[in-house]
Amino acid sequence: MHPRTQRVTLPVLVITALALLVAACTSQPEVEEASFDTDLPADAFHVTDFEGEFPDHFEDYLRNVRVDDYVSKLTVDVEPDLPILWSNLAFSKSYNYPRGHTYGLEDVLATPRIGDASIGSCMTCKSTAVPTLLDEFGDDYWSASFNEDLRPRVLELAEEGQDDRLGEFGHMGIGCSDCHDPQTMDLRITRPSLVNAMERRGFDIMEEATHNDMRSLVCAQCHVEYYFDADSKKVVFPWDRGLRPEDMWEYKQEDAIDAGFEADWVHGISGAPMLKAQHPEYELWSYGTHGEAGVSCADCHMPYQRIDGRKMSSHFWGSPLEDVDQSCRSCHADRTAGQLTERVRDTQERHLEAMEETQERSVRAHYYINRLITAGADEDVIEEARELVRKGQWFWDIIAAENSDGFHNPHGSMDAMRTSSDASNDAIRIATRELVRLGVDIDELDEMIEQTRQEVWDEPDPDQKADVAVNDFFPFQG
Repeated sequence: MHPRTQRVTLPVLVITALALLVAACTSQPEVEEASFDTDLPADAFHVTDFEGEFPDHFEDYLRNVRVDDYVSKLTVDVEPDLPILWSNLAFSKSYNYPRGHTYGLEDVLATPRIGDASIGSCMTCKSTAVPTLLDEFGDDYWSASFNEDLRPRVLELAEEGQDDRLGEFGHMGIGCSDCHDPQTMDLRITRPSLVNAMERRGFDIMEEATHNDMRSLVCAQCHVEYYFDADSKKVVFPWDRGLRPEDMWEYKQEDAIDAGFEADWVHGISGAPMLKAQHPEYELWSYGTHGEAGVSCADCHMPYQRIDGRKMSSHFWGSPLEDVDQSCRSCHADRTAGQLTERVRDTQERHLEAMEETQERSVRAHYYINRLITAGADEDVIEEARELVRKGQWFWDIIAAENSDGFHNPHGSMDAMRTSSDASNDAIRIATRELVRLGVDIDELDEMIEQTRQEVWDEPDPDQKADVAVNDFFPFQG
């Protein structure tokens, strides 16, 4: 059983049965969007601004405020190899369970991953104030200093609209105005990176998107893979070649490099130029069974409910498994909540087991490359192995960073992890051949890898684990 699922292992069911599971959701009828005429100003962005007009929605939104503590995922019972895999990256020092949309601003202001070099783009999906900041800073927003320019202005804007029910910054976390026009409540796009990415793909959101499209596109403003443009520092979605992991990989390897972006960081163990994946829920969903059936993000994550006899979308954002009857059984009435939950959990369990295997392959590849370096291997061999470990890690990380644990797209996730394992194994094979030629003891190397992994796992402080990942045998290479 994988600890991230926190459940008893369930019987194995074939992934292809998922096609039957969502058959009831095909051919969704288009629902017209209801428009309002509120008394709110066009630039309203504090969540509390909306309570008077929409008290039921606001009360529902308050349910998102429920997690107080930070809980690290860099632990032996969750994802123990990440401090090794992210060596020399800030994520290796701080990587916690997500706390939800209302904590977006609070968490980005507090995380140790933000430093003196952090830029405005890091704020883009953390606060309802971002459109205001874009208006005030213009194109300078993206490259502005996070700490010197944006933080003071955000704190100033946060002085208004506070509410103890939302915590210190919940009134400016991800909220109403990110997805709704304050005056009409029509769904809208407030982050230009999505508009730009869709235009490059030949789709004009303003002219072509249906209401059902918008019920996913508002989520695609943030629940996506992205990187920062090398020159402007603007947030860019790498979708020009498509939304599958292999499409984005080709984009990163060619288009992004041609435009000056080569890597997110240099790995501290292998010295490889690495790519850090973000959270591509939209991309994986788009060609998964639900996405292809026209089931929107909101259908499952914001299901319709009845409040005093009125139909209203839930504004409590979380896993559909928290309310299977509303989220899943509105389509799958022929299944019990228990049966549907079992199906999801089984898919996730097998996904996470495969993820552990692919990550272990990447760990070994990084350490094998480190030994190539210290053994004085030919530089061409080292670079070939580095390119393969870069590819191998990208193809598991793009899936690991996606928050459904494989359920949004089981086939696509497994395909990506197979590609990952193949690339990592090729890196290990190339390194092994060269190391044997140089007379390196492979058995000793494998023993030292396992010893170092164990030392990382045994380190009690999650923020210090990455320091243990390098040592005298495996010196730092970043």
